[in-house]
Amino acid sequence: MDYAAPRWLPGGNLQTIWAALYARRFDGPAPVYRRERWTTPDGDFVDVDFVDAPASASVARPPLLVLFHGLEGSSRSHYAEAFAAFAASRGMAFAVPHFRGCSGELNLAPRAYHSGDFEEIGWILARMREQHVLRGGGPVLAAGVSLGGNALMRWASEAGDTAARTVSAVASVCAPLDLAAGGDAIGRGFNRLVYTRMFLQTMKPKALAKLAQFPGLFDRDRLLAARDLYTFDDVFTAPLHGFRDTEDYWARGSAKPHLDRIRVPALVVNARNDPFIPARSLPRPGEVGAHVTLWQPGQGGHVGFPMGPPPAHVRAMPEQVGDWLQVHGGALADGAGARPARE
Repeated sequence: MDYAAPRWLPGGNLQTIWAALYARRFDGPAPVYRRERWTTPDGDFVDVDFVDAPASASVARPPLLVLFHGLEGSSRSHYAEAFAAFAASRGMAFAVPHFRGCSGELNLAPRAYHSGDFEEIGWILARMREQHVLRGGGPVLAAGVSLGGNALMRWASEAGDTAARTVSAVASVCAPLDLAAGGDAIGRGFNRLVYTRMFLQTMKPKALAKLAQFPGLFDRDRLLAARDLYTFDDVFTAPLHGFRDTEDYWARGSAKPHLDRIRVPALVVNARNDPFIPARSLPRPGEVGAHVTLWQPGQGGHVGFPMGPPPAHVRAMPEQVGDWLQVHGGALADGAGARPARE
């Protein structure tokens, strides 16, 4: 990835926080989503927000770009709105499936979502493909951000040769592919004081609402005492999703050990100054298969990559990642055009 941070935004923390809170996400009006509620195989639901391909687009069979959001994210996250703007500019349809409990309404089952939820990813993508093809659409491309990126790469590795039946190319952005390394990093120092606290402010109330739905589901006092994601995962995430404990969840959920099994074009983007993910834990070329391309710019923060003068914008990363997906997923053959990233 060709990226250099503005001089006025030095360091991974500033690039992360400024991008999320202040940088421009799109030119013009905010994306207008159309929501569908899908019933899951276990009787629960997921909410999917769509932006249909522009009616004026000169694309015969518009591609569909599916974006899986990060921890506690949604279709209104800064990166999601930036990807929506990118898709519209290329004549593509766009969709953000919300992980369970992230669409503004508590889900129904005694579970939530997690970083290794590849079965859920597979079910969603298969339905996306079927629905998009029935509507005369072109290739399906998928991207995942942070937690969503790890889950997407876990699915691609599990699907192996069959992944290409569903998607034409995949990409992860700032995914914690080694969950243990990422969990350790976010549990220390400034990360613990700022990011961990921010996540727990929404995760704990959701977990307590789940406990009200299903009394006795987990230990309430242990959850209230949790001050880091390790403890939260040990009390809530791991046992609710079939893992023995946090170590088991982080080991089995991590995509990094499985990247050599991916058989569909895959892009893996990680900034080396990401405060959530130690650079030493990132995959090296010898640890991935021939279908995987690694982009590891020195700067960018965690899902940041701001560009330009104040207040900056966050369009460059979706444009570069999206253009890569189009090229390697065959979407350009259907008439969608790639354009260079803007300063």
